[in-house]
Formats: sequence, structure tokens, C-alpha cells
Amino acid sequence: MDFTYGQAIIIGFIQGITELFPISSLGHAILIPAWIGGSFREFISEENQSYLLITIAMHLASSVALFLVFRKRWIGLISGSFKAVATRNYQSTPFRVLSYIVIATIPVGVLGLVFEDYFQSIFGNPAYSALFLTLNGLLLIGAERLSRSDVAHEFHDSDAEIDHRVNAKTALAIGFGQSLALFAGISRFGVTMSAGLLRKLNHSVASDFAFLLSLPVIIGASIIKLPELFTTDAKDLLVKFWSDQLFHSLLLISVSHFWSVGLKLKRSTHLLFTVYLLALSLL
Repeated sequence: MDFTYGQAIIIGFIQGITELFPISSLGHAILIPAWIGGSFREFISEENQSYLLITIAMHLASSVALFLVFRKRWIGLISGSFKAVATRNYQSTPFRVLSYIVIATIPVGVLGLVFEDYFQSIFGNPAYSALFLTLNGLLLIGAERLSRSDVAHEFHDSDAEIDHRVNAKTALAIGFGQSLALFAGISRFGVTMSAGLLRKLNHSVASDFAFLLSLPVIIGASIIKLPELFTTDAKDLLVKFWSDQLFHSLLLISVSHFWSVGLKLKRSTHLLFTVYLLALSLL
């Protein structure tokens, strides 16, 4: 079944724009092709694993774009952590923040592996995606209502602010919250930020921590699925599309990521996103 230029452009744009907003990139990647119908709807069906492989490749592109956007910060966290280990200064901010990121990544990694077959079985089903988009919208507005009012930063450095407000217990709770994003239709960024708000973090810290968590989760999920990209069928698919359709998708993902990061406001209400998701799921 052919994957056309038009479909590649649509999916690349969807992935690039929605990944960093609390509206679920996977949910959109399932529902929009289902609305368009025809061969596009058939291509996302659970019987056809080609679309799943293409989403894996696109998430790899997302991880590259995310690293480029936040490269200075990630290099600082990683190099600072190595220095902390070498000097046994385990109270340093880079080491502690990176530790919280690792702790928060563990639950989604474990649950994703344990229930992989189940999550894959419902992938590509528009009904499930619509249901989870609805739940995602309700979760966003619920967390918004129950969260604390925003308070001023005590530090100018974002990592120092995370170190001050996050601890291992909070990181683990946020990690379990992030696991809900294993369902196509639940936004990884949205549910992670909501979990942070429910753990009494302010909007800025919850959003910032959710941004940092996005890279290891996307890379981890892509690495787990990487062997599938080297099967005979997958290689034929990716070789066929890499030089044309898929290339355009990946390029659009990167451009869209840079644009969406530039537009995103750290202190914005979830009400608009909630209304959008509820309307989207009912269409």
C-alpha cells in the first residue's frame, strides 16, 4: 500500500506540531488519517504494521530535533553529572536533576515493556484514540483546577529551580503519571505536566521538567523498537520512502518542533487545550 507525498506531509506536520503541546501527537496521527479515509485509513490499521514503523522513525526524528533545541542544557546536565561523579559531589544540581529525570523515566519504561503487546493491539484504532483524547482533555482541566497558584521562581537558573522543588518521590509520581501516555490519545507532555501540578509544582517547573523528560522517553521507546526497523519488510519500506516521502516528513517534523517550541508559553491555561480536545474527540 502506497504512502503518498501528501500523507507524508500531513503526518510530519502533525508529529512536529503536536509533540510538544498537551494534545497527543499519536492521537492526532490516528484520528486525522481516519477522517481523511480511503487508503490513508487502511494504512493506519492494526493489521498493517508499516504505519507503526513510520511513527517510530518519526519519533526518532523528534528526538533529534528536541536535542538540537535543548542541546546546551543537556550537554550541561550530562557533563555536570560526570563531573559530580568524578568528584563525588552528589549534591550538585546537574547530577540531582539528571537523577530525577532517570527516576521519572523508569515507570514508563517498565510498564511499556510489560504491556507492549496490549498497547500495540489498540494502536491504530480511532475509537480508542478519541476516547483517550477526551480523557486527556478532562485530565488537563482537572489538574489545572486542583493545582496550586503559580509562585515566583526562587532561582534564576531553571535547573536549580527543579532541584529545589522536585525530589525523588515527586519524580517517581510524575513518572507513573507519564505512563498514561502509552495510550495513543493521552499527551505525554500534558499528562507529565499535569502530574507535576498535582504534586504541587508550579506551572513553570512542571512544564520545564516535562520538557526535559520528553527526550529520554522518545529515545528509549525508539531504541526498543529499533530492531523492527531492520527486518526485511521494514528495510524495504524505509529505503523506498527515505529519499522522498519520509524525508519530507522528517524535515517537516524538525521545522515544526522549532516553531512549536518558540510559540509555547510556559504559563498558559489548559482550558483552551481542553476545549480543543473535547471538540476533536467528538468529531
